[in-house]
Amino acid sequence: MLRREQVVEAALELLDEVGLDGLTMRRLGEKLNVKAATLYWHVKNKQELLEAMAEAMLADCGASPPAAAPGLARAIELAGKLRAALLARRDGARVFGGTYVAQPNTLRISERLLGALREAGLPLRAVAWGAWTITYYVIGFTLEEQALSTTGGDGPQRLRAALDPTRFPQLAAAFSYLIDGDLEARFDYGLRLITAGLRAELPTGAEWVRPADPRATGRRERRRPAR
Repeated sequence: MLRREQVVEAALELLDEVGLDGLTMRRLGEKLNVKAATLYWHVKNKQELLEAMAEAMLADCGASPPAAAPGLARAIELAGKLRAALLARRDGARVFGGTYVAQPNTLRISERLLGALREAGLPLRAVAWGAWTITYYVIGFTLEEQALSTTGGDGPQRLRAALDPTRFPQLAAAFSYLIDGDLEARFDYGLRLITAGLRAELPTGAEWVRPADPRATGRRERRRPAR
């Protein structure tokens, strides 16, 4: 007997094969050797299917125990796990970004992100809005990252050809950085900007010590109470 879990797993496999635009209930039914109408015993519509897929994509990062890193450093780690989970599936960011899931895996990673920001000493509004900001950044960055893989890699060349330095001097000056292909460095840079802004929300009396690049040193951020 067909189970909901089988439907979701088959949908994720089909997503990898044809992308989100090619994912239809008819195609999914063909993959499972059932009529499309049979699928509606397990999901009431395609939106519910996408939500189930988004939830399944977060199974690993939601189930993994949190690292023993403090506050903002742990929030950065969780952001990296979310990005990795979305990148693991074709169009993963599009699937996740188009849903509003309230299921265990999604709630678990949200709980851990909020907990990390609270542990950092942030006020509750900064915790909530900071978590949204980090999540939106990850989705947006990953969405563009995955889109790059479908453009054939000619984007920088087309941009260069369109740039008239006399009309767009700022774009021309920053061109080499705009097309920098080190996506890891760009992702980390954006997270550092966000966490720098969150540090500005810390109440007086808490001082954050910024370490050297953790990728090079393995050190973590820590909060040091003011004396």
